[in-house]
Amino acid sequence: MKDIARHAGVSQSAVSFALNGRPGVSDVTRDRVRRVAEQLGWRPSTAARALSGEGAATVGFVLARPADTLGVDSFFLQLVSGIQEVLAERHLGLLFQMAEDIADECAVYRRWWAEHRVDGVLVVDPRTDDPRPDLLDELGLPAVVIGGPPDGRHPGLSTVWADDAGAMASVVDGLYALGHRRIVHIAGLPGLAHTERRIRTLRAEAGRRGLTEVKSVTTDYSDAEGAAVTRRVLEGPTPPTALIYDNDVMAVAGTAAAAELGFWVPADVSVVSWEDSALCRMVKPWLSALSRDSVEFGRTAARELTALVDGGSARAVRVPVPRLIERGSTGVVRGG
Repeated sequence: MKDIARHAGVSQSAVSFALNGRPGVSDVTRDRVRRVAEQLGWRPSTAARALSGEGAATVGFVLARPADTLGVDSFFLQLVSGIQEVLAERHLGLLFQMAEDIADECAVYRRWWAEHRVDGVLVVDPRTDDPRPDLLDELGLPAVVIGGPPDGRHPGLSTVWADDAGAMASVVDGLYALGHRRIVHIAGLPGLAHTERRIRTLRAEAGRRGLTEVKSVTTDYSDAEGAAVTRRVLEGPTPPTALIYDNDVMAVAGTAAAAELGFWVPADVSVVSWEDSALCRMVKPWLSALSRDSVEFGRTAARELTALVDGGSARAVRVPVPRLIERGSTGVVRGG
């Protein structure tokens, strides 16, 4: 402030008024101070803003997942890209942190809140029994929950979600029409709300059609577990004719594992990936996949959070249902 005051030929108090948009200086003086500040490369101190109650100009994002499963996870890479795009437009920072588990994630929120580190948080991987919404309500920390439908118990939290149940129903419809009656869903982490919705929907769709050889098996989303579960179910006495994977990484690994066992895709077993990505088009045959705009998903979540931070009301925003793109990995059951 001393440097700007000296170059602009005004007092330090005038600099403060001008840069903080407060009355007390003329428009001419305000413009001169801002021009000098720009020439000197001045930027507001986020630490000082936080101490004065003006906000940290940063939002938080904590991820409680095994770190080794994230390196090739296309969904999170695209989600974060969309989030960062919106935050960059507002000159807001993104504070990202890994956590061991949900308890550790909650401890991070408490620390950030006490230290005024963030203005709000983006919450991912909603659980079926989730302590985070209650904690964020208690702290009064603006938050957007990504991936979980509104529950009505936390009206202060915004939600951005997709209809996983509808997407799973569309996959089962497509496979059933091709003659598939033995279907295995190689799911993600147990306890996640979207994992449980997909499992429940598969079970309901199977019951509606009288299918008894349909099941879900949970994993950690990694290629290693995707391949291991694939081998286990295909080596069983009645191998499935169709496999649904909860992400593209497991789908590609599972396709390779099936080939090693002598199963041809789709002649012997059809494969569907929940996430579409370049990976799905790097194997032969190309994988049928559920496609959604994950970058736009991230943009929507970031916009909802900045609206909350600006004093807006919480909302529940539903993004389009993922669309099944049929490629070479799904086909009619042999002999069906």
